[in-house]
Amino acid sequence: MKKNIYIYDTTLRDGSQMEGINFSISDKLKISKKLNDFGIDFIEGGWPGSNPKDEEYFKKIKKLKLKSEIVAFSSTHLIGKNPTQDKLIQKVLRAETKWVCVFGKTWDLHTQKILRISDQEALNLIQNTIQFFIKKRRKVIFDAEHFFDGFKSNPKFALKCLKVASESGVENLTLCDTNGGSLINEVKKIIREVKKEIKTPLGIHTHNDCGLAVANSLTAVEEGVELIQGTFNGIGERSGNANLGVILANIQLKKNQKIIPQKNLEKLTQLSNYIFEIANLPPRKEQPFVGINAFTHKGGIHASAVRKIPRSYQHIDPKLVGNISRITISELSGKSNVVEVAKRLGFYLQTKSSRTREILQKVKIMESEGFYFETAEASFALLILRAQKNYRAPFEVLDYFVMNLKNGEAKATVKLKVGNEIREYAASGNGPVNALDIATRRAVEKFFPQIQNVELKDYKVRILDSDAATAAKTRVLIESSNGAENWSTVGCSENIIEASWQALTDSLEYAIWRASRINQSNNGGRLVSLQVIPN
Repeated sequence: MKKNIYIYDTTLRDGSQMEGINFSISDKLKISKKLNDFGIDFIEGGWPGSNPKDEEYFKKIKKLKLKSEIVAFSSTHLIGKNPTQDKLIQKVLRAETKWVCVFGKTWDLHTQKILRISDQEALNLIQNTIQFFIKKRRKVIFDAEHFFDGFKSNPKFALKCLKVASESGVENLTLCDTNGGSLINEVKKIIREVKKEIKTPLGIHTHNDCGLAVANSLTAVEEGVELIQGTFNGIGERSGNANLGVILANIQLKKNQKIIPQKNLEKLTQLSNYIFEIANLPPRKEQPFVGINAFTHKGGIHASAVRKIPRSYQHIDPKLVGNISRITISELSGKSNVVEVAKRLGFYLQTKSSRTREILQKVKIMESEGFYFETAEASFALLILRAQKNYRAPFEVLDYFVMNLKNGEAKATVKLKVGNEIREYAASGNGPVNALDIATRRAVEKFFPQIQNVELKDYKVRILDSDAATAAKTRVLIESSNGAENWSTVGCSENIIEASWQALTDSLEYAIWRASRINQSNNGGRLVSLQVIPN
């Protein structure tokens, strides 16, 4: 370890323990890539052996060749067995990560009353597991589970656990406030006591049950801790984990300790919103630094002062974390955002062109209505295409009809115009969206056979204004794939079928456009040039 402070993200494992979150393998890979691009040092991918999904994740993450260190999580070996006999330990090995995080009990309440083992047996579990992984050429981080409660109960035993782990050769000893019940002064005092006895670099892992996870993490940093574990947006079991975004912003902007490049920190708001969307959760408007309300000011004295001198009511420049100051309601995106995302999608836009301003205005209007393009870039690509006068959609939707049957089956009829030909098809499916999907494909696949390879990979529904009850506006996010690449589209309406239909037809239209562009490029299935959008 060469840096002063390392960031260890456990959104994919500890964060996923939050009620209501269920990351798919695709979700975990997407988040991993975003965390990597942001500059996170360690990404804890999951616990191989605890579920098939995590095992599959570790197989697929290798193909992305990320710069971040991917970490496999593991318990100490089973009581009464050695590591070579423990199937879960063997599965962690097969994940083939350079780093492994081993957690072990350091609170005598757990070892004596729950596991019902002696102190020496508990120490042996820690020592045997760590030494086993190190012999297998893994670098080990030891998570001292319940350490602060353990220290308060029996400091001698808790310190013995750390010493055994340290002497076994770990790279870092992370002190965990697993129950989230420690106060700031307790964290400070206990870390100071530990440092008198332990010379191995320390880490901190806090939970937010007392609302102090961030404060305790920052206190640990002041006491010389080098590794900070947490989750983005503070998601996690019970009251959540330490919010890495808030910790990062405070350390880098308030303490002037550089952890990641400043240009990356300016994407913090974007990253926060992305993870919320993938988790199918509404962003927390009041969240520090990145929330939509973090730099929002209503009329009156505050708004007047901010217009004259922004820092009069803002503790930092919101641009430093990718946010903006608001007096009235507006969206995050500026013209530069539009140009950058467009370029990634294969379009060339000029920052000062009227076309770019038109697209930006359209984005703001649609997002105010409930659309969200951050994780639906295929719909954004179509928005750019539709802003061109010479663009003609491959098909035009004339009408559709859906009927749900009592047995759960649905029947759908779609009426589309392809060129000068009007086509009407009906289909049955497992629910209304599936029926619409089948009927639409039947209507257009004669003209566009490339959609035969397109399949729906994921379907997420978000209620945007739950206080409106059954009249609430709904946002639907659909992820599709042609086997070579994935893309996402969005729909929004008070009618969930209409929202789904918007996202579904966008997905097929994007697939057709994308295939035609690749065919035009004639370069082995890759786009070779940007599509220039006229001013």
